[in-house]
Amino acid sequence: MTSETMGGLLVLGAALLDQLIGDPRRILHPVVVMGWSIRQLRHWVEPWAGDDPMKLRIGGGLITLILVLGSVLTGWCLERLLWLPSSWQWISIPVLALSLASTLAARSLRDSVLAVVNALPSAAAGDLELARRNLSWIVGRDVQSLDREGLLRAAAETASENAVDGVFAPLFWMGIGALLWMVMPSGPGPLALAWGFKASSTLDSMLGYRTGRLRWLGTAGARLDDLLTWLPCRLVMLTLPLVCPPWKQWAQRVQAAERDGSADPSPNAGRSEAIYAHCIGIQLGGENRYGELLVQKPVLGAGQPTANVTLVRSVLKASSRLEIVWLSALGIIQLAITR
Repeated sequence: MTSETMGGLLVLGAALLDQLIGDPRRILHPVVVMGWSIRQLRHWVEPWAGDDPMKLRIGGGLITLILVLGSVLTGWCLERLLWLPSSWQWISIPVLALSLASTLAARSLRDSVLAVVNALPSAAAGDLELARRNLSWIVGRDVQSLDREGLLRAAAETASENAVDGVFAPLFWMGIGALLWMVMPSGPGPLALAWGFKASSTLDSMLGYRTGRLRWLGTAGARLDDLLTWLPCRLVMLTLPLVCPPWKQWAQRVQAAERDGSADPSPNAGRSEAIYAHCIGIQLGGENRYGELLVQKPVLGAGQPTANVTLVRSVLKASSRLEIVWLSALGIIQLAITR
């Protein structure tokens, strides 16, 4: 097996493993290690920085540099197993494919969203506690006050936003790594780049809040995550309409998603939700509660039907179709380069 084909086959294997097994609970997940590392680094940085904004920004930058660079180098070291004598490849290929699969969340996202949706039909009148409890595992908003429609809207929003963060952005960086291997087999490849992205995403999810010290400590990680997600998000905006007929509405949907999504403070989250809203035909956004704080999110796809079970399932199905398209595109690009 040559470097020209190895990267693409590993990415395909990782995507298949993710769909088959998701995130096995009995295997130590790299994100758990990254989270533990972030907590340890905070214990060193915060006593030094105190409440000084400048020191907190510097400390946050160091945490980001150490975690992301360390993740890239760890992935790169594992990748070097491939270039040991061929008798080792029967071990190294499965290890790398499983490590790559750990950066994808298609199966776990689908299962988590469906756990909310499937809890609704069996709920007795007014009894939505199971659906609320399932939703609380995957969103940061207050779920206790949500009615059936609010639960479905939250499920659709997390399915559309996290499709970019949890599936297409890591898949994009894997693909870049696979293509880099074609010209420089000894350089960082799919695992190194995917783990680097996953490190920035974990930093954003743990430190990227505008409260207390995190307002400054999490700046570097949040900005890096925005940067690394920027291009994959725009590629999702351009390609999702291709798997959601009619295709003649491609330009209209992309323009509408850019218009609606640009109103969100995040450079990526609003746009990723907006393109799903316009492709599926569902209205998203509105008021969310986070503890005592009420946040008015931009309305996406105004005038379209509000969330229901069928539309939430359609969001998940569109993501599955688009993942197949992206994997096929990577294979076609690799084939074109080798020829």
